[in-house]
Amino acid sequence: MNHIAASAEIGAGSTIGRFAVIHEGVVLGPGCRVGDGVVLHAGTCVGAGVRIDEGASIGKLPMRSASSAVTRERAFEPARLGDGTIVGTHAVIYAGATLGERVLVADLATVRENVRVGQGTIVGRGVAIENDCSIGRFCKLETNAYITAFSTLEDRVFVAPGVITSNDNFVGRTAERFRHFRGVTVERGGRIGAHATILPGVTIGADALVAAGSVVTRDVPAGQIVLGSPARPWRRVPDEQLLENQGWET
Repeated sequence: MNHIAASAEIGAGSTIGRFAVIHEGVVLGPGCRVGDGVVLHAGTCVGAGVRIDEGASIGKLPMRSASSAVTRERAFEPARLGDGTIVGTHAVIYAGATLGERVLVADLATVRENVRVGQGTIVGRGVAIENDCSIGRFCKLETNAYITAFSTLEDRVFVAPGVITSNDNFVGRTAERFRHFRGVTVERGGRIGAHATILPGVTIGADALVAAGSVVTRDVPAGQIVLGSPARPWRRVPDEQLLENQGWET
């Protein structure tokens, strides 16, 4: 049996699976498909033609441990899913997250509070996007990538499987770290290879490429390939690989 609050608005042609819970003030657009056991938390706004697979949770409030150093109590806007978005099985989209049109959030992925994800972006299986991040349009974040809090990824960024980003150079010790928390920035068309590690505050320039397994400790200039641990310049990205030469929608 489902639980659907009286104040929820269900669009024409939408279907809802068994044991779904739709809380107060939810707006579900027309032509949506909500799977078994999905939870839509209070105020969540879902666009037209959205698919939400089994066990997903949309609009969840963040948790705060008594010993948490950076998570604080605050109010959040409801989660919003754009038209044509797909959310996979057991994915979690927090309150304050906004997904653009035709975003794919794959099975077991997590999108935290105050995150913006642009149109057409793919958030792969098991990816975690931490709080207060901005993810551009047509990005690809592949399986088990970790995007640390306070990061910015611009349009057309590619992040390969197992990439790790970080925002704390003090590794959780001394109060000095609070003055220096910084996520990473990947400018338009930047690419990061499998299992690379990007240290706090690093900017990867437009169309730059980080080779697989590299540890990036300093900024990467636009259009540069870097590799190694620590990563060092190797050569320029070939012209045929530049984003401007792909003929893609901008």
